[in-house]
Amino acid sequence: MPHTDAIVVMTTLSSSDEAVKLVRALLERRLIACGTVLPGGRSMYRWQGKIADEQEVVVLLKTRSARLETLQLAFDELHPYKVPELLAISVTAGNAKYLEWINAETTLALA
Repeated sequence: MPHTDAIVVMTTLSSSDEAVKLVRALLERRLIACGTVLPGGRSMYRWQGKIADEQEVVVLLKTRSARLETLQLAFDELHPYKVPELLAISVTAGNAKYLEWINAETTLALA
């Protein structure tokens, strides 16, 4: 398997519409190669001293670690949450053609 700097970034949003809007904006800027919107998530967490229980949409963003800093800046601008989830998971191996596609799609980022 070839070495890769591919990562999967996880985030959540309150609706599919918000998720699609964020994914499209990130695709237009070429910060991600793909965004997978997974509706039906339920997040339980402590926020401002209380336990919250919210329906959310999970989004998996496929990109490269070289784009992570610019992606964070885009989240600061585009993500509607005050404290958006942005967790980057390293990809250690994968389909070579898919990894090449991620690289090609995110090489010319338009930050």
